[in-house]
Amino acid sequence: MVGPVLLIFLAMVVALTVMGQPLWCACGSWAPWSDDIHSAHNSQHLVDPYFFTHILHGVLFYAVIRLLWPRMALARRFWLALGLEALWELFENSDMVVERFRQTTVSLHYHGDSIANSVGDLLACAAGFGAAASLPVWGSVALVLVTELMLYVWIKDSLFLVIWALIFPEKPQ
Repeated sequence: MVGPVLLIFLAMVVALTVMGQPLWCACGSWAPWSDDIHSAHNSQHLVDPYFFTHILHGVLFYAVIRLLWPRMALARRFWLALGLEALWELFENSDMVVERFRQTTVSLHYHGDSIANSVGDLLACAAGFGAAASLPVWGSVALVLVTELMLYVWIKDSLFLVIWALIFPEKPQ
């Protein structure tokens, strides 16, 4: 089980390196956490508030994959979820999506994720998948709702709002 997981992490790290993403925040601080979503430090440390949206990715990937392929072994569903999250990290760090985030979300200073942040996001997805695999359906629903509410109260943003802004950007006045 460890082999495919390590391969997914390694492939993502190599691809992000080739894309030119920095390993860590250029600020020089090795603090693992950055909580200022309006600064250039956002998405540059291992963990930031958006880490929690990636936990929700794991919960949602678990649900969708289980619905589509109910007989697939849990380990294979896990690998597929991590593969999807790794692909999201590559897509999220493409020039097109970085610019879209800067234009349509609260992340005005966003320049893409550091490699460390992407690794943290992949770990968050894995944790969300594990939570969904062990919780009853109502527990997963509660986790999503509580996390969305917590993020909105805390940072005035959430996974739902990020997705909404990416799909339906406001037109400049």
